[in-house]
Order: sequence, then C-alpha cells, then structure tokens
Amino acid sequence: MYVSGTSPQSGPFEELAMPLFDQLYNFARWLTQNTEEAEDLVQETYVKALKGFSSFQLGTNFRAWMYRILRNTFLTSRTGLRATMTVALDSEQEEPEQAVENETPETILMKRSDSQLILSAIDGLPVHHREILLLCEAEEMSYQEIAETLSIPVGTVMSRLSRARRTLRNHLGRKLHGDEAGVEIARGTNYGL
Repeated sequence: MYVSGTSPQSGPFEELAMPLFDQLYNFARWLTQNTEEAEDLVQETYVKALKGFSSFQLGTNFRAWMYRILRNTFLTSRTGLRATMTVALDSEQEEPEQAVENETPETILMKRSDSQLILSAIDGLPVHHREILLLCEAEEMSYQEIAETLSIPVGTVMSRLSRARRTLRNHLGRKLHGDEAGVEIARGTNYGL
C-alpha cells in the first residue's frame, strides 16, 4: 500500500538520490552563486528526477544522470541562460595539453595561496569553466562521468578542463604576483610555481 502522492518507484529513487543531496546542493551553489537559487535548483532537480525516474536505466550511472538533470535545469533557468550567453570564441577542439605526472602549477599554487582567494577566483570563472573544474576537482568525477553529465565527448571534457585550469592559473597568478607577473605566467614563465 502506498501513501497518496508517492509512487511505487519513490523508494528506490530515494535510496539512490538522497546520498547525493549535499553534493548536488554544493554544485548548485557554485553554479548559481546564490543560496536561495541553489535550494530552488536542487528542489526542482529532485522533482524532475523523480518524475523521470521510470526512464532511468538501472545499472547506468545514476550520479551522472542526476548531475545532468541539475545542470540542464540550471541552463534553462533565467540565471543559467544569462550566465551562459557569452561563450569563448576559441575552439573546443584544441589539442589537449600534455599530462604532467608531478604536481601541476595549479596544485602547488593552491597549496601556497589563501583559500578565500581561490574561492573568489573560481566564483569569477565563467559557468562552463567553473562547472568542469568543480565536477573534476570537487566532485572527483572521472572524465567519462563528466562527459555523461555534460553530454559532451571526453575529448571536449579534457580541452575544457585544460582551458579552465589555465584561466584559473592566470587569474591567480595576477592576484598573487601583481598584474605584470600574471602576464608573464600567461606567457609561460611560471616563476617557480
């Protein structure tokens, strides 16, 4: 017997969805940069996901499915449309940068710098850079999970992540070393970072 207003599928949905609540809220907060909008976005995401749960194929990546719903809901919201109206003109299909086996300049810089500076720098990134960094670094999603969440190829994930890291690195370089040093960092001189 079911309580009125619940569906037979709400039990399995709750088991899968509730552990993701805090992660989804954090991601929504970073996307919207507003507490109330983030709460509304997460609530709308859960409503849409519950309504569409019958279309979810068990055995596939539920986490990526939920993030995709949240992201699509954000992008179709007034805030999301306004924030994504401007997109960089550079090509999405640039060659990926070579992977570095040791610490990257970003990780070294993050260890040395003030966390508030980093948070404000991430807040200042365009949405498409901010979301890719957060999914990779904060949510620790694999490239494949990010590709599923954003509905883009894995190669595009890698190029966007590279560009987002470069933008963050340049912004932090300018803040930490002044504008002149930031220009040198952008040219490739890293001053021991």
